[in-house]
Amino acid sequence: MKALTWRLLATIITTGVAFTLTGKISFAVEIGAIDTVIKLFIYFAHERAWQLISYGKIRQSDYQI
Repeated sequence: MKALTWRLLATIITTGVAFTLTGKISFAVEIGAIDTVIKLFIYFAHERAWQLISYGKIRQSDYQI
């Protein structure tokens, strides 16, 4: 839920900046929507890439007593 509310807030900010720069609400909404879609795919790819990296993960052998 935290990620979704952050994405919503970020979209509102992007749309607001685009509107301020262009003065066109329809264009600003398009920019906000495109920004959100692109960043969702990039976030997904970023998370998948980090799953392949062992840095910072506790290995199974570290749990044994």
